[in-house]
Amino acid sequence: MAKAIMIQGTMSNAGKSLIAAGLCRIFKQDGYKVAPFKAQNMALNSYITKEGLEMGRAQVTQAEAAGVEPSVLMNPILLKPTNDTSSQVIVNGEVMENMSAKEYYRHKRQLVSKVKEAYDRLAEEYDIIVLEGAGSPAEINLKENDIVNMYMAKLAKAPVLLAGDIDRGGVFASIVGTMQLFEPEERDLVKGIIINKFRGDLSILQPGLDQLSAIIHKPVAGVIPYMRLDIDDEDSLTERFSRKNEIGLVDLAVIRLPRISNFTDFNALESMPGVTVRYVDSAGDLGSPDLILLPGTKNTMSDLLWIRQNGLESCILKHAAAGKPVFGICGGYQMLGKTLKDPHGVEHGGELSGMGLLPSVTVFEEEKTRTRVTGRFKTVEGIFSGLTGVDFSGYEIHMGTSSLEEGNVLSSIAEEGRQAREDGLNQGNVYGSYVHGIFDEEGVAKTVISALMKNKGFSDKDVAAIDMKAYKNRQYDLLAEGIRKNMDMKLLYEIVEQGVDYKGAWDVR
Repeated sequence: MAKAIMIQGTMSNAGKSLIAAGLCRIFKQDGYKVAPFKAQNMALNSYITKEGLEMGRAQVTQAEAAGVEPSVLMNPILLKPTNDTSSQVIVNGEVMENMSAKEYYRHKRQLVSKVKEAYDRLAEEYDIIVLEGAGSPAEINLKENDIVNMYMAKLAKAPVLLAGDIDRGGVFASIVGTMQLFEPEERDLVKGIIINKFRGDLSILQPGLDQLSAIIHKPVAGVIPYMRLDIDDEDSLTERFSRKNEIGLVDLAVIRLPRISNFTDFNALESMPGVTVRYVDSAGDLGSPDLILLPGTKNTMSDLLWIRQNGLESCILKHAAAGKPVFGICGGYQMLGKTLKDPHGVEHGGELSGMGLLPSVTVFEEEKTRTRVTGRFKTVEGIFSGLTGVDFSGYEIHMGTSSLEEGNVLSSIAEEGRQAREDGLNQGNVYGSYVHGIFDEEGVAKTVISALMKNKGFSDKDVAAIDMKAYKNRQYDLLAEGIRKNMDMKLLYEIVEQGVDYKGAWDVR
């Protein structure tokens, strides 16, 4: 069975996901076959595996860092919030049903066996499993039903490294407080502390580290600096939404919907020199972008009502009326159509008029579409006519189907082994597609940005295609390098090798 190491955090956004990704990369570089694992993830950024199953993108990122194919075994339970009190529950990559928090807690006892089965299958195949916790492991009102943190550490017999975020302040109090709220057997599972996102002089911090170790009787395994890397992060707490970068030669505005999903679709565009991607949630902040991007969402109809009520819809319509481009992906594509119908109450229920910028009608069905696809743009009109004939690949995750009543079909797509079908629409400078990742292919992003550059009178000769796979690998290597330099690697490997001597029985709660 595989060795294990688990990263827990004193709070959400302590950096668990990135530290876990960095360790996956380090172990891979050192010759081990390594896999990530998170028992339960709550996220709207998801991914479709080659088997057509759905999982959280954080574990996909960690699998990429580990150099292995993503598998739903790495994230057996995914919760996708549909509103403030309910989530779509996905087990082993397939939709179980929508549940309220109380309903889910009642069902959770039935799901822990699925978690154990997934972990055991991974542990038979890999040398090392890097586990990630969720939120804080010391939420005393939730611990009884928590299957992601200490319960999982016990199940996997995984030593725990507890990470605290010093950038937000209060790191010593959060670490000491977390340790105090642990049961004695839980404290025994913690083998080291990580201070994350540090900026400054380590010699000034050292007296605090010495006192911390004396108080909690645990070594500090590393002080990880604040690293500016372009790596996919958890959707709810991403720093991308709050960045205030100076606007570059090309200004792209992504509408930050309340239930925004899969905004990783725009990372390839953001990676290109001279391009600024801004996330906008108010009409006053929209400005005059060169391209408006409407992303996916877990609740298309509710989010359409939101942009209608806060004035963003009228701004989008004015932008389009002026001949400036709009591109919608998945839920954003559905919003651009004429009508949205939800006869089964899958999202919002009832019927709603869309923006009317594309001639499509969307009907929400009870069965979810989940598939990987390859595609080719057909005859594209408008500013992005250069996309004509360009190939792409990606994946679909959506509940609705859109009928293409008229207009210019954007692309043909095909699932592996199946006949090609039509996807998306294009009318003038308005574009829509169901395919997530459509900009990731080198030729697509380059063509889009080149067209926007030329439209503003700039030369596009310096616009280079981005090889996203190579770009991501460079980021993972930089992450691993930063952790190696600032982690006690000898201690880390000792912790992994020794494991934990937890003799408690695994129980189905």
